[in-house]
Amino acid sequence: MALDDILLETEEKMIKTEEVVQHEFSGVRTGKASPSLVENILVEVYGSQMRIRELAGITTPEPRMLLIQPWDAGTVHPIEKAIQKSNLGLNPAVDKKFIRIVLPDLSQERRQEFIKVVKKMAEDGRVAIRHVRRDGMEALKKEEKAGGVTEDLVEGAEKEIQKLTDSYIAKIDGHLAQKEKEILTV
Repeated sequence: MALDDILLETEEKMIKTEEVVQHEFSGVRTGKASPSLVENILVEVYGSQMRIRELAGITTPEPRMLLIQPWDAGTVHPIEKAIQKSNLGLNPAVDKKFIRIVLPDLSQERRQEFIKVVKKMAEDGRVAIRHVRRDGMEALKKEEKAGGVTEDLVEGAEKEIQKLTDSYIAKIDGHLAQKEKEILTV
């Protein structure tokens, strides 16, 4: 594998890690309703685990309300139970074939809990970026041992991988700061 390929693969993995962190952040509640808040909750139906987004349409008719419309009326109660178990502090109300979730105002204590959750997600993302860096560095060492490249080229590539690492960790920190601000906005 050429050095350029190793660098490209390393950067692709870092991009994917950043996207995963952003997606996880979208599932953390802020002051307003968002379908991403509940879409990935797993529901036990039809003998298997399925995400709510695979079972129902999720809309936000009002800024502080979610409306879940299951495609099969038989899944209303399993979806309700899954939301209650999700530890998001949501209280779903079943209205025949619909599930309404009115988002209560977040207390300062609850906001601090969400910030802790978000910080943990960000730290997991930073650790994943560092693992990608380690894998890239190991690939460079193998390439050098195989005799295909000089020590100077490997050293340059290592510096490039470190720059990528620093850059993506800074991006995750930026997303974290933005999410914290969003959570704390009343």
